[in-house]
Amino acid sequence: MTEQNNIVAVDSIDAYNKAYGFETFHPLVTVVDMSEAKYRPNHITLRYGVYALWLKNGIACTLHYGRRKYDYQEGTIVSFAPGQIVKVDMTEEQLATPSHTLGLLFSPDLVYGTPLGKAIANYHFFDYDSAESLHLSERERRMFTDTLQSIRFEMEQPIDKHSQTILTDRIKLILDYCQRFYDRQFITRHKENSDILAAFEHNIREYFESDEARRNGLPSVAYFADKACLSPGYFGDLIRKETGMTAQLYIQQHILTLSKQLLLDPSQSITQVSDRLGFQYPQHFSRFFKKLAGMTPKDYREK
Repeated sequence: MTEQNNIVAVDSIDAYNKAYGFETFHPLVTVVDMSEAKYRPNHITLRYGVYALWLKNGIACTLHYGRRKYDYQEGTIVSFAPGQIVKVDMTEEQLATPSHTLGLLFSPDLVYGTPLGKAIANYHFFDYDSAESLHLSERERRMFTDTLQSIRFEMEQPIDKHSQTILTDRIKLILDYCQRFYDRQFITRHKENSDILAAFEHNIREYFESDEARRNGLPSVAYFADKACLSPGYFGDLIRKETGMTAQLYIQQHILTLSKQLLLDPSQSITQVSDRLGFQYPQHFSRFFKKLAGMTPKDYREK
């Protein structure tokens, strides 16, 4: 690891292992049990240069990631991607308690040019805030840990021409498990998610009923995610699970409905409608409307 401005950069698997006293069996991947760590700082800020997933078995630390503090509870998984910064705090009591937190860390170099490397961006949970972590049942936990152990077994073997394929296939399996479990979690939180969707609809209406669109232009998904105190990635996935469409398309459909209502008012020109909706130029509005409605605003108004 290298330290810059009080932030410790996790530059490589070997650097991470050395910092915590783990043995390096493979230069691009490691599976660790924090109860076996020789060094455990009680306050540390990490900037990840690798991918990481952590399974917590018991309460042992507090994470600060995104805008909120999160008590890392038993049976949860948090994940981080290269470039993310995480602050870890541990009390003296927590340091004295053995922590069976299990971690999988792998370098982007391991998956480069592999099927997993091409699909890694599809695992949106790497961009979720820590407060949006994955909660596992006991059975799911066993599936996760069994797969971790198979990765650990393979990384301890001598490296040969098959190593990368076997390791990336097993890492993909564990990521697919996480995606499945997140899909289940979205379903079991339907009531909570429905409330978030209702608030999303209210915030969209409020944005356009006020003068916000005219002042600041078209709203982004990140704007409404921030309103919901969620990361854009988690918010987008939640809306897609609840509505069957992306959050961006959901916003666009609302803009389309509102634009049709405004176009029926002959006292407003197409330029005025465009300006009220937050489009920078009328031609941008015309392209948007034709793409979604199949005709230009002028044709719609005439018909």
